[in-house]
Amino acid sequence: MNRTKARIKRQGRIRQNVIGTKDKPRLSIFRSLKNIEAQIIDDSAHKTLAAASTVSLKIKNGGNIEAAKKVGEAIAQAAKKAKITTVVFDRGGNLFHGRVKALAEAAKEKGLKF
Repeated sequence: MNRTKARIKRQGRIRQNVIGTKDKPRLSIFRSLKNIEAQIIDDSAHKTLAAASTVSLKIKNGGNIEAAKKVGEAIAQAAKKAKITTVVFDRGGNLFHGRVKALAEAAKEKGLKF
């Protein structure tokens, strides 16, 4: 089994338990080699409530920890504008390490509760 198939398998197991509601939406992370994206999703209404990414923030080198921290801060600010204080964290099958961890910690520091 290669890394991609293992990540997709983990993602399926996580998605069975992590469900976003209107009261506690899901903070979903997508990580590629060059960029990182975060969305706050209400799964019951199938709506994206807030989003931030290295592309939308126009960060030139979006594949590093510093960029992930900026995206974490931006998603927390977008959540405050949408009056969201608590979320369920969905790491998207990625390990909670490196860029994913940096994004989560930056969002927590700005006041978003997991």
